[in-house]
Amino acid sequence: MSADLSNKNIGIAITGSYCTYEKVFQELQKLAETGANLYPIFSDHAATTDSRFGKCADFLKRAEEITGKKPITTIPDAEPIGPGALFDLLVIAPCTGNTLSKLANGISDTPVLMAAKAHLRNNRPLVVALSTNDALGMNLKNIGILLNTKNIYFIPFGQDNYKAKPNSMIAHMEFLTDTISQALNSCQLQPVIQGPCPK
Repeated sequence: MSADLSNKNIGIAITGSYCTYEKVFQELQKLAETGANLYPIFSDHAATTDSRFGKCADFLKRAEEITGKKPITTIPDAEPIGPGALFDLLVIAPCTGNTLSKLANGISDTPVLMAAKAHLRNNRPLVVALSTNDALGMNLKNIGILLNTKNIYFIPFGQDNYKAKPNSMIAHMEFLTDTISQALNSCQLQPVIQGPCPK
């Protein structure tokens, strides 16, 4: 049974882990069915880069179709999120290692990072859907920082290909709605580190 998130205003910030988009958009569709008001935000690369996984214009369109709202794609359009206290919760899904490291170090040079900075000033929850090839390498310290940062919560995550890419970890996106529900109650869904992600 779906969680009731009726009238919750939830920002959906999308960064450039293109290989995870299909699963992310499937879960966003389910999230929309909970009654939440969703507001899409795209990073610079996500909004402008085509890849072998699809065209950016198609992903922008799909996000607008799911949410009913035109995506935010610039820093000036993301900045008012803070002063206006626009969201009850913000999700970064997927969250690349690049975005993760900048978030952990207070850098806000993309629309997604500006949205995160603006949102966190209101002491409201930020949910991270990890997707990085160096989670158990250079970015491990940044994951540790964010796991210990007030108001930041993780969708439970695990290794996605421990033989070919032993440092790589991605979020179990099927826990998106449950993680949001827990984060709105100031709780981290557990266990946060799980076994290998299903293919």
